Amino acid sequence: MTGGLGFIGSNVALALSSGGAHVTVVDALVPTHGGDRRNLEDAPGVIEVIEAPVDDVGAVRDAADAADVVFNLAGQVSHVESMARPRFDLEVNTASQLGFLEVLRDVGSTAVVVYTSTRQIFGHPRYLPVDEDHPVSPVDVNGISKSATEQLHLLYGELYGIRASSVRLTNVYGPRQRLRDDLQGFLPIFVRRALSGESITVFGEGAQERDCLYVDDVVECLLLTARSEEAPGEVFNVGNDERLSLRSIAETIVAAAGSGSIETVPWPHDRDAIDIGSYYGDSSKAKRLLGWEPRTPFAEGIAKTIEFYRTHRSRYL
Repeated sequence: MTGGLGFIGSNVALALSSGGAHVTVVDALVPTHGGDRRNLEDAPGVIEVIEAPVDDVGAVRDAADAADVVFNLAGQVSHVESMARPRFDLEVNTASQLGFLEVLRDVGSTAVVVYTSTRQIFGHPRYLPVDEDHPVSPVDVNGISKSATEQLHLLYGELYGIRASSVRLTNVYGPRQRLRDDLQGFLPIFVRRALSGESITVFGEGAQERDCLYVDDVVECLLLTARSEEAPGEVFNVGNDERLSLRSIAETIVAAAGSGSIETVPWPHDRDAIDIGSYYGDSSKAKRLLGWEPRTPFAEGIAKTIEFYRTHRSRYL
């Protein structure tokens, strides 16, 4: 697994370990990306950790050769950071991923590869809900790099038999997500500010709608994708059927935390330039082919999330 010390990756690794799998994670531990060895402290079994970039052939070749399943979660996820450091974003999210695919090709891998992409590749929705046939038109460098890497995975499947699929995730939240800064999306920002008794800033009127996905539901989807004989060569839009305004999301987080407040402010230029308005996806393909369903209402998931961070406050805040 790549990115296995990060937010989603560590949750997948723990689930696999709980199921008795032999788990090896590769993580470069880039300081701003959320990777933390302590994310795996609760593992019921031994998880091997390789600290290296995913395209470090000497470090990852043997693990890649031995893998039956590869959950490819490594990457830079901040859309704002991608605009501030576009070359870095492309190097991490596309160039290094191409190097990793070359490693898989070189060892003749027969592993199932599940790549995690993002709803950000679609840009401004032309219709809602957004399905897999919606035009791809990113509004930031991160969306471009993730879209290119998704296509590389599918291309390597067609040309070299890499059994890859792509899961396009939307607004994932839950335990083990980086909270210390503003680089991991709006949900951890809201959670951190509420827990710290600070004001949550909502841009504009906060009317934009989002579908928020609890990390346990993501883990289940990724595991089902890895098991599905129909998944290789496919892409899946994965989100929640529950749609909430940003203001409603903030209000639910403040209520769960029992602290914090909400402040409405005008859009700053750097955020307004890459905002996509309302977004919610159509997950019917994942439901049909994978047998997956989102199970966690936002109020329930955020209550679990708040409780986790209260218990592990010093580690994440």
